[in-house]
Amino acid sequence: MRADGGLGPVSVIRDFEPGDRVAARIEIARGGILRGTSAGVDVMGDGTLVPFAGSVGRRQLDAASGGDAFEVVKRELG
Repeated sequence: MRADGGLGPVSVIRDFEPGDRVAARIEIARGGILRGTSAGVDVMGDGTLVPFAGSVGRRQLDAASGGDAFEVVKRELG
């Protein structure tokens, strides 16, 4: 996805820049349906990687706390 050059802007009700659009998502889930844990990485349209945790109640993880997006996800699933 990153090698393809990203996504362009889109205008649907409001304007979405490439960094606002998710081009691909990698998600890892473990455990059961009700008490499972999930985390992953969104590849944004501008090529940035955004780590997240949760499935329905998704929250962005802080990659600035050390390591790249994948290391942050690994610690979250630890």
